[in-house]
Amino acid sequence: MEKERIGFIGLGIMGKRMAANLLAAGYPLVVRSSRDETRQFFASRKAAVVQTPEDVARLCDIIITMLPDSPEVKEVVFGTKGIFGAVRSGQVYIDMSSIDPASAKEAAEKLAEKGVSMLDAPVSGGQEKAENGTLSIMVGGDREVFERCLPIFSAMGRQITYIGGSGAGQIAKLANQVIVAVNIAVVAEAMCLGKKAGVDPRRIFEAISGGLAGSQCMTDKAPRMFNGDYTPGGKLVFHVKDFKNVLKAGSEFDASLPLTSLVMEMMEELLKDGFSDIDHGGIAKWYEKKNHVSLISE
Repeated sequence: MEKERIGFIGLGIMGKRMAANLLAAGYPLVVRSSRDETRQFFASRKAAVVQTPEDVARLCDIIITMLPDSPEVKEVVFGTKGIFGAVRSGQVYIDMSSIDPASAKEAAEKLAEKGVSMLDAPVSGGQEKAENGTLSIMVGGDREVFERCLPIFSAMGRQITYIGGSGAGQIAKLANQVIVAVNIAVVAEAMCLGKKAGVDPRRIFEAISGGLAGSQCMTDKAPRMFNGDYTPGGKLVFHVKDFKNVLKAGSEFDASLPLTSLVMEMMEELLKDGFSDIDHGGIAKWYEKKNHVSLISE
């Protein structure tokens, strides 16, 4: 059975690797990028390279975007030479960006008027898992469309979960981002307590990481704190963006989110201090500043 032709828009740190995995899985690929280097990368691998999102929609059965936030998604879908001007009935649009759930639902409703199905399918896992094709993918939209696209998701991810109707994937991603950032913050808080008390945080980590306090987040981020290594896997500035969407959703659904609000204040303070491009594990820097300590092992 011939594979459906996929168009991919948004070939940044994550998107480039996700699109490369689709190529490796044998999918015919059409890409649009503003970067010469990226265009050359995909052209050398036999992908078609076009100029506009509209061109992508005209040539493809499935259109995927992986963009920074809601405004960029709206521009690619509904803006000048966006995909909306060329889509046709039977196509599927998959947005794998992390955006505002309300924007996802609005886009799905407008595309449905043209007979186009939309899935919101944000991801978790960062650059390494994007490259390895082991992302977690959480999907909202029609169940039958999800089943149609499951082989495509399987080329990019390992844990692929159907969440529910339109916008549900984005809600799941926001929940993920809340748990990650609050977890990072409390790990940093606990390790700073140990350091202030004269106890080696590494030893604390070794003692508790296998018990109830342990988590994947602690396992991944605590060693970074001890090494002062905040090379971005997930940039702090993007986590702030996600938290803005979390708080917007909280307001919309009348959900009280006090921990989210507190950690948002910490992250925004770090942005003001010039740390926008560090890994979100750099929330530890806020605690180091307030406690006048360093978690870096000597």
